[in-house]
Amino acid sequence: MSNESDNELIVTIVKRGWSEPVLAAARGAGAEGGTILLGRGTGIHEVKTLLGIPIEPEKEIILTVVAATRADAVLDAIVAAAELDRPGMGLAFVIPVRRVAGRVHMFLKGEGG
Repeated sequence: MSNESDNELIVTIVKRGWSEPVLAAARGAGAEGGTILLGRGTGIHEVKTLLGIPIEPEKEIILTVVAATRADAVLDAIVAAAELDRPGMGLAFVIPVRRVAGRVHMFLKGEGG
């Protein structure tokens, strides 16, 4: 099943170990869940070396699809939970989603599902 609707994708990139507080905050603000991916990379506040070898810190990337009407509240909750207003803590951004497939439960709520 696919649906063309007003959904947005919130992408949150945080230090390893911060995904659970991010997901808890997102759920508390109305998101139904999220997907966690592992990654690595550095920001301007995270350039570190060990014996002269650059270290790329491990990251967690949380993907959360939400209704556009909930996106601001969910993003605000994520920013607070992950302390994204502090330098070096990570970042989050929102991308419009044109189509969604595979989230049948989201579309059946009003139809007895």
